[in-house]
Amino acid sequence: MDSSPINRLPQDTLHQIFSSLPLRQIMICRSPHPVASAGGLVYLWGDSPNSTESSKSLVVCNPLTGRFKVLPQLGSAWSRHGAVLVDSASRVMVLMELAALYLSNTNANSWLTFSSNLPSKPRSPILVSNSVFALCDVGSPWRSQWKLFTCKLSSLNYPNNLKTSSTSSSSSSSSNQNHWVCLEKHEWADLFDIIKRPRLVRGNGNKLLMVGGLKSTFSLNPSCSTILILRLDLERLEWEEAGRMPVEMYRCFQESSKLKVFGGGDRVCFSAKRVGKLALWVDCGGEKNCWRWIDGAPGGGDGLWRGFVFEARLTALP
Repeated sequence: MDSSPINRLPQDTLHQIFSSLPLRQIMICRSPHPVASAGGLVYLWGDSPNSTESSKSLVVCNPLTGRFKVLPQLGSAWSRHGAVLVDSASRVMVLMELAALYLSNTNANSWLTFSSNLPSKPRSPILVSNSVFALCDVGSPWRSQWKLFTCKLSSLNYPNNLKTSSTSSSSSSSSNQNHWVCLEKHEWADLFDIIKRPRLVRGNGNKLLMVGGLKSTFSLNPSCSTILILRLDLERLEWEEAGRMPVEMYRCFQESSKLKVFGGGDRVCFSAKRVGKLALWVDCGGEKNCWRWIDGAPGGGDGLWRGFVFEARLTALP
């Protein structure tokens, strides 16, 4: 890109070109592989400058203004296997099964590393308020059993005089204590038994959404009758049904093994390869007709069917 003729144009001309493009085209030109977004900023993986091929860095940027910041570099294993969690308070976590990295804000000079000690690879981890939530399969190789795990970010705010971690020259290491706890109640057992391949989505306020297939039977590998959305009140620790996909809509996703779920607040999107459109659920407060199709969504060819919510803000600074 440094030798591209477009870079020889004056800055005001470049700004005029980009300001006339649709948001999706701006993202394609400026953020080729985004992985997360919060507060009007997009996070993506990039090669670390002046480093070996085994090093990567997270780049946080505003795709509308072109401003960006490179976070402390990491090994490439984190970019290949880690889930990136961010929030509007500029807190960043990269989570894997056995370890995690935490940056209290994007101005910090080093990552805090700690052992996650989760029983399995975390599924759809999310940040809600001051906590991280993730689903883990604690069952057997032939039958899944999902549990909800949580970790408070306040427990990771260790002093700055921690010893340097051997995994990266730009990381600090915490103690090996287990920061994660299983969040469960006796009456939740049947609830998790009826959900197949659940995912977590951040809800409104102090709420958490769990989305998965509604099992038609309790057999070893049951089929699903539809997609169910459950809502957890984190203060009362009580679940309620928030939505159920209409059967005629679910038929379009029934044969797909690559269903993707993303969104947040009162909206959840569903996408899959070869479906050609998005299904949208909107929290209508218990009213009907809260499901609709969104036509014209990009297909699986460019990978954009694996989406996330981006709230564009011209004033957001990385």
